[in-house]
Amino acid sequence: MTVPHPFTAALSPAERAQIGRNARARASRSCHGWFEAAEDRFDPVEVIDRQSATRVPELVPIRYGRMLESPFRFYRGAAAIMAADLGPTPTTGLRVQLCGDAHLLNFRLLASPERRLVFDINDFDETLPGPFEWDVKRLSASFAIAGRANGFSVKQQNAAVRTCVRAYRERMRDCAGMTTLDIWYAQDDVDGLRELLASSMDKEARRRTRRATAQARTRTGMQAFEKLTRNTAAGRRITPDPPLITPLGDLAAGSADEEKALRTVLDGYAQTLSSERRHLLRHYHLVDMARKVVGVGSVGTRCWILLLLGRNDDDPLLLQAKEAQESVLSAQTGGDRYDNQGRRVVTGQRLIQTTSDIFLGWTHVVGFDGRERDFYVRQLRDWKGIARPETMDPGLLGLFARLCGASLARAHARSGDPIAIAAYLGRSDRFDRALTEFAQSYADRNERDFEALAAASRSGRVDVREM
Repeated sequence: MTVPHPFTAALSPAERAQIGRNARARASRSCHGWFEAAEDRFDPVEVIDRQSATRVPELVPIRYGRMLESPFRFYRGAAAIMAADLGPTPTTGLRVQLCGDAHLLNFRLLASPERRLVFDINDFDETLPGPFEWDVKRLSASFAIAGRANGFSVKQQNAAVRTCVRAYRERMRDCAGMTTLDIWYAQDDVDGLRELLASSMDKEARRRTRRATAQARTRTGMQAFEKLTRNTAAGRRITPDPPLITPLGDLAAGSADEEKALRTVLDGYAQTLSSERRHLLRHYHLVDMARKVVGVGSVGTRCWILLLLGRNDDDPLLLQAKEAQESVLSAQTGGDRYDNQGRRVVTGQRLIQTTSDIFLGWTHVVGFDGRERDFYVRQLRDWKGIARPETMDPGLLGLFARLCGASLARAHARSGDPIAIAAYLGRSDRFDRALTEFAQSYADRNERDFEALAAASRSGRVDVREM
């Protein structure tokens, strides 16, 4: 996926910086502030309903149930709503490969192929090229919403948002002074981050950081294998827990359909791996498959767990094949040119993420209903550690905001022009203050949209299932 740049390699750093400063004429830094929806704004429930039309019907009420747990959970599932809100706003024209759904819970501890624990973006379902500020706005608003959920004061919420945006701005300025390869190789490994942030952490923050790191290292494929599978007369198989985990045999029309589906999923996927990783995959054979309900916004999309075994039942590989639909940003950015949405996700992830799963790939499947669908594939778990913002005090949320803002800047610098973006942002806190205003106003908008979905549930317009 090639991101269009406003520069070529022939431009000097000074010329690239001027491009960034010139972008202020298209969209001043202050214009990113207060968000006010148009009087004829779309119906947010209708936006969510349109997404649901392509999903597994019996799972859609679970999605609504999860979104109605809190305004923060709603926000996690409302990327399409925010994309539609951001589309008409002034943009800088400084494009990067966007995450597309850069809320705070999509930043996690992950394992690198070298078995190092790194902090990075984890979700790329909505990735597309677009203006860098859209990701920053989604991230900043998520901190305001999380702060509200914790009962923090407006001052405390704003402090977390400002910390996040300042970290983005300062990290982008650092990247502007780095060589191209140094940017590409840069990683936020946990040991380095702990050392960097040591002076900012109190005793409790250090304790929780050590605990989170240790827990992430236990979230391995073997742990998932022990939790999600059981011994049966036919051998090791995935444990049913319908409707959250439903084995393929309980969904397929018959054994012939089941066998065909098992073969189809892996055949196309293997061809998207590099030759040495295809060789590694050949050491495993597929023995079971189940549909799994995941996340909040993703509920209802088709997601499969694939159980593969190597030399014996104690040599497992658990893969996740998740349906990839058109990005929520597509209508706002002019669409994309990919004939396989799984490939779009994988290519975007490889551009953004410093270290990707060795089994990351994509495939194309014809379902039991005869419809063709795209999927991307990755390991189900590999040292993944997720934050728990509901347990954070204002200081710890601010520390996490600093990590997320800096990580997003590093990710953007890989595909965009860090010199131009850094010049646009400048050294003052004008952009920081604007995004703080935006975050609060969009948090208000999010609460009203949450109430709209709640009203739709009460009226019977949408069916809700709590699970």
